[in-house]
Order: sequence, then C-alpha cells, then structure tokens
Amino acid sequence: MAKETTCCFTGHRILAADFNNDTVTRGIEYLINQGVDTFICGGAMGFDTICAQAVLDAKRVHPQIKLHIYTPCNDQSRRWSAKDRRTYDKILASADFVDIPPSPYFDGCMKIRNYKMVDDSAYCICYLSNPRSGTGQTHSYAKRSGLTIFNLAGKK
Repeated sequence: MAKETTCCFTGHRILAADFNNDTVTRGIEYLINQGVDTFICGGAMGFDTICAQAVLDAKRVHPQIKLHIYTPCNDQSRRWSAKDRRTYDKILASADFVDIPPSPYFDGCMKIRNYKMVDDSAYCICYLSNPRSGTGQTHSYAKRSGLTIFNLAGKK
C-alpha cells in the first residue's frame, strides 16, 4: 500500500437526515480517477459503514481498488445490535485487509486507530459537522499532516 494512493475516511456515527450516500460514491470515483487505489475505513457504524459499503460497491467496476479496515479494538461491535454486527462482519469478510488489535476497548484506542489511518493516507474523505468530536480531532490531525481533505458535510 502506497501512502500517495491511499484515502482514509472519518465521520460521525449519526449523519444529517438529508445526507446523500451518493456523495461518498462520487468522492470515491473522483479519487479512483486520480489514481487512488486503497481506501481505509475504521469499521464503526454510521459514516464508516456507508463508506466501506461504497468502496465494496466500487470494487465491482474497479477491481484494482482495495478496502482496508482498521479497527480500534478487538471488541468494537460487542454492544451493537445483531443487525449491525452482521453488517460489520460482512464488511470485515469482504475487506482486502483487516487490522484488529489484540486488546479490547480502552480509553484512547479510537484516537490511536484514527491517527494510524491518517498516517497511512494522502487523502481523507470525511463527514465533519461537529468539530468537537473524535471526527473533528481526526480532521485536525489530517489537516496538520497535509492530507487533501474532502468534507462531505461542508466547510469546517
């Protein structure tokens, strides 16, 4: 995986009611046309799930692209509904690479995962509507790290 051709995703679990998933698809297509071939998702519910599914859909037309999942801990889905766990398990099974740390959840594990995704990327597609959040922290780190950022929630 080359950093120059890698994009990570970060976003909130709850999105605006008028959010259109097609914006994710258009962003992925744009980056594929720019030479991006690897997409990193954090595996969380909400924006991460939408992005992972959009990458898997794009793989049907662009089989050269890869989906990497970086989870923050080995028990990320333990409190999720059965339906959400099934979706998560299906995404993990379909991904080209899955990084699951050996430890269960601990304070700070999400920040470690988020920063690792940024460190491995040159681009970031995000959904940032609340800068006082983990997504806001990740967005700020991506900006400081010089990533090209596309915020699907507008300018922040």
